[in-house]
Amino acid sequence: MYADRYAGRTKFDPASMGLALVLNGTIVAGLIAFAAPKMFHRIVAPPITVIDVAPRSEPPPPEPATPELKTQAPTPRETVAVPETIVQTPPSDSTPYTAPTTPPGPVGGTIDGGFVAPVKPAPPVLTGAELDSRFASSFQPDYPVGERRAEHQGRVVVRVLVGADGRVKQVEKVSAPSNDFFEATERRALQKWRFKPATRDGIPIEVWKTVGVSFVLNDG
Repeated sequence: MYADRYAGRTKFDPASMGLALVLNGTIVAGLIAFAAPKMFHRIVAPPITVIDVAPRSEPPPPEPATPELKTQAPTPRETVAVPETIVQTPPSDSTPYTAPTTPPGPVGGTIDGGFVAPVKPAPPVLTGAELDSRFASSFQPDYPVGERRAEHQGRVVVRVLVGADGRVKQVEKVSAPSNDFFEATERRALQKWRFKPATRDGIPIEVWKTVGVSFVLNDG
């Protein structure tokens, strides 16, 4: 009976259990913190010093020795005396010949104070072509029929090439009142005109000559 009474009053309280655990943990943590400095000793390692050490290198090979140049003293030259050769020539009474230095004679000119004046060639002798009087009657051209009926008059001037034989080889018009007058003059010049040819130093040559022809009506 008594056991049942006390047993009914005992119950599990979680809050009380948690509070007890917290208190116990706090006490244990304090004890550890208090005893930790004495239980553990901190070991501090000294600082590490780094020293750079250059790699070992082999010494450079020695330079080859330069051979000394021996200076030779110049060899003295021997002086050889050469005897002088003297050639004696007998005296001569003759005077050496000297070519005369006279100026050359004039070539086609005259000497005036030592100056040779060249002679200019004479100019050529020219003669002009002249109308041969033996053919004077056949000089005048025929009067063109159309111009006569129209009672036209005028003067024709032409240039003719007179050959070395005195004949007219070519006719060129200088002036003419009409083409009929020029054609009549050209036809007569080529057929009938005769000249004494021009000459050059007496040799017949071809020359151009200007000739004028008049066409006039006769009242009779």
